[in-house]
Amino acid sequence: MLLVGGGGIWGCASALPMTEMRTPARPAHETTGPSVGRPEVGLASWYGPFHQGLITASGEVYDMRRLTAAHRSLPLGTRLRVTNLENGRVVRVRVNDRGPYVPGRIVDLSREAARALDMIEAGVARVRLDVETTHNTVLSTEVVPRQAHRGPPGGWT
Repeated sequence: MLLVGGGGIWGCASALPMTEMRTPARPAHETTGPSVGRPEVGLASWYGPFHQGLITASGEVYDMRRLTAAHRSLPLGTRLRVTNLENGRVVRVRVNDRGPYVPGRIVDLSREAARALDMIEAGVARVRLDVETTHNTVLSTEVVPRQAHRGPPGGWT
């Protein structure tokens, strides 16, 4: 934007000078994740209605009624066996999203997966992640041109 007035010209810069630009923040808790034969243990959380219908990192539409998960580093399409260490319940999920972005958590589960582990009310549970397969079973990883987003109250656009 350029403003002219009072015999002077003023400019408006929209970005910080190069010396002040910051690099993107690293995840709060970096992990390489589990691998076949090497489980990962930590806190799981779940996500549901607020994300319903949004596009996941894999390009799929998020459906909280499916057995899916978000992990920071495992390949999309990886299949995990998730064991709730507090009650012994087990569920098998497919990684189709990235996250969690809360420090100290290792996986975000769909509402259905959380229900299977009986952790809906608690919100978080101590779990063990065991990798069952790591090959990419995601049908599409293309970026969707127009991603779903929250619109006005009571609707999605």
